Amino acid sequence: MTGKSISKDSRVTLHFTLKLADGAVVDSTLEREQPGSFVMGDGTLLPGFEQALLGLQAGEKHQAVVTPEGAFGQPNPNNVQTMPRKQFKDMELELGLMLSFADANKAELPGVVRRITDEVVEIDFNHPLAGQDIIFEVEILEVA
Repeated sequence: MTGKSISKDSRVTLHFTLKLADGAVVDSTLEREQPGSFVMGDGTLLPGFEQALLGLQAGEKHQAVVTPEGAFGQPNPNNVQTMPRKQFKDMELELGLMLSFADANKAELPGVVRRITDEVVEIDFNHPLAGQDIIFEVEILEVA
């Protein structure tokens, strides 16, 4: 390959697929009309994903395993909250259900139901991919 290599401030256009260790696809641009495009270092991608792209050129395909520290972090036990069951009124709850809450700034904050009793509901506000290695497959289409 004899083109521009990806470095800080490069404009990159690519197709990517994020997979879990078991091969389950979490996200992909392959089925979308447009590939992904961003500027290296602009905060669009998490650090581990950017690191995996450094030095690649247009036309290259690459696969990297991004650890939790470079991706969505480790689960934080402080992000698991127990709330009174009555706060959910007559809502039909089930384990794994994702609910939307408002944080102190009225921004949307997703949480996943982890435990339900007659008295309390435990909600996990950690990112759903926290603690997991992510397989990052990319095809670099353009580097400018």
